[in-house]
Amino acid sequence: MRKICIIGSGGAGKSTLAKKLHDELNIPMFHLDALYWQPNWVGMDKVKWARLQTELCNQSEWIIDGNYGGTIDIRLKASDVIIFLDFPVYLCLWRAFKRQIKYRGKTRPDMGRECIERFSFSFVWWILSYARTRKPKIMSKLSELNEKPIYILQSKKDIDKFICKIQQ
Repeated sequence: MRKICIIGSGGAGKSTLAKKLHDELNIPMFHLDALYWQPNWVGMDKVKWARLQTELCNQSEWIIDGNYGGTIDIRLKASDVIIFLDFPVYLCLWRAFKRQIKYRGKTRPDMGRECIERFSFSFVWWILSYARTRKPKIMSKLSELNEKPIYILQSKKDIDKFICKIQQ
């Protein structure tokens, strides 16, 4: 387990899990949001974005958390373990709301420099529609990767079991 891809809805806990795995395995960790978002919420150029992810995935070990559907195939292909956090919508919304309050007026540690936490109806809609619009595409992609370990974690208990398993 040297190349770990973590995907899931906003608010599912991707960055939190990435940090736990980083601390446990001492593998370099990359938050896609921190790489993609330039100061003041300016997104990276698509060609540079794909190139950056290819460069990251060519490294010998990594933990990468984030979705970014346009480049997800780069990470899925390069990973040796895939973790899909499939949490209930209400929990993801609650966590995103708590995070917005916690970091109000600040930049989160897993976010791009000078990207002050903000409320966004489009982000809320993205979370609300994730299971209906994005999850089926992800599940389809995952079903094609039968040679790789894929963990679909649906609760904190699942995450705790997974962490215990890698500690053995």
